[in-house]
Amino acid sequence: MTETTKYVIEMRHITKEFGPFKANDDINLQVRPGEIHALLGENGAGKSTLMNILSGLLEPTEGEILINGQTVKITSPTEANRLGIGMVHQHFMLVDAFSVTENIILGSEPHSLGVLNRKKARQTIEELSSRYGLAVDPDALVRDISVGMQQRVEILKTLYRGADVLIFDEPSAVLTPQEIEGLIQIMKELVAEGKSIILITHKLDEIKAVADRCTVIRRGKGIGTVNVNDVSSQELADMMVGRSVSFKTEKRTATPKEVILSVENLTVKESRGLEAVKNLSLEVRAGEVLGIAGIDGNGQSELVQAITGLRKVESGKIMIDGEDMTNKRPRFITEHGVGHVPEDRHKYGLVLDMSLSENMALQTYYQVPMSQYGVLNYGEMNSKARELIQEFDVRTTNELVPAKALSGGNQQKAIIAREVSRDPDLLIVANPTRGLDVGAIEFIHKRLIEQRDKFKAVLLISFELDEIMNVSDRIAVLHGGEIVGIVDPKETSENELGLLMAGYSLEEARAELETKAGEPIV
Repeated sequence: MTETTKYVIEMRHITKEFGPFKANDDINLQVRPGEIHALLGENGAGKSTLMNILSGLLEPTEGEILINGQTVKITSPTEANRLGIGMVHQHFMLVDAFSVTENIILGSEPHSLGVLNRKKARQTIEELSSRYGLAVDPDALVRDISVGMQQRVEILKTLYRGADVLIFDEPSAVLTPQEIEGLIQIMKELVAEGKSIILITHKLDEIKAVADRCTVIRRGKGIGTVNVNDVSSQELADMMVGRSVSFKTEKRTATPKEVILSVENLTVKESRGLEAVKNLSLEVRAGEVLGIAGIDGNGQSELVQAITGLRKVESGKIMIDGEDMTNKRPRFITEHGVGHVPEDRHKYGLVLDMSLSENMALQTYYQVPMSQYGVLNYGEMNSKARELIQEFDVRTTNELVPAKALSGGNQQKAIIAREVSRDPDLLIVANPTRGLDVGAIEFIHKRLIEQRDKFKAVLLISFELDEIMNVSDRIAVLHGGEIVGIVDPKETSENELGLLMAGYSLEEARAELETKAGEPIV
């Protein structure tokens, strides 16, 4: 390969302006054939914008793109597909009511004499699934399959269209630890087949596990490209944020006080009418963080929705500050001292087309001083939003931009700002750092500990075991809608939690680990 064509993708001096704001400012990116090239940066640094340019969703204000040494102009996703570039988006672009096959072939349907050839499409998908280890059910409806399976469908969409370069945008943000391991293996198999991958991620351990090289972007500017084996995770984090970042949340020992949340013998059904939470009991006290660990789909969502009034309780009782909140309306519950950071920020946390200011007032817009006599006081709303934007470091041009214009991490900061600013006695946070960079994670963890130290009760639900162990004072492990064990984070391990998450009892898990270690666990 000649010097001029040693890169399968080359982006030279890319600048993208949105009015006076430069999302990308003179960025260079070079991707070699057969490599996994990580793109690392804080939320809002410009990573997704750069990849939206490469995938044809945006056009650069300045700069040029070369593919295999040839200058190209990518004006649409269709043109990007024709050039062999496919993107797996962070928020999946799938039609829930369509089957797996229909989603994969959508827009590229095989025809025979003007009639859709479903048999050929299904056969092609089965061949791709087998070749790349992407097992899917071609006939299943997308709404009925897991998030991890939906991601496989997105990957197959790009492969079906003949992509040689695959862009993964925060691919593990919605996956369980087991699914992440599977994804890493899939990426390795893809590059072994000669594909090239650009991996947008905040997770430094994933970069260290799978990437060959890493380009770091900070506030729209390229900071540099490094060989992953030559740098530590700490060095990557410091490059990304521009300062030294702590991976360990500093906190003093908790001194819990009175019970704030009491859940007694709770049973909750999921949307199909099956029991998702089964006779569950737990307590969260003022001045502690209770973490709930578990594989996605074991009743976490239904538990949170029941406590916050979003799902009907079949039996049992929910007490908050000594008052019965079972099956009360969400507004009644929030007005009685409950803050809720939902797991799906788009579905339950924000109204994406509304301004950031309006979103920050969603829980208080009907109260003085946000409104009076039914008339909204936009001056007060905007002023409060500006205060929260500064206090919680929400990266935005101003408070009037629509929520959908913010990066995922800044959307999350906005929700946390709104909920924490109401000073709730009980703060329920579900996967609060999903898809966030290390700087934002550090910030949010500190905020959760601050709430605890103000003798608020914090219920933390997370699929990230390091987050659960880092922030929690006690850990309850959920399996099949039941708590199988409650452990002290200082006295457990990820291996023990993993066994509990798989359904082992605490005694069985410790016996298993003792057998493997060959000696008792101290």
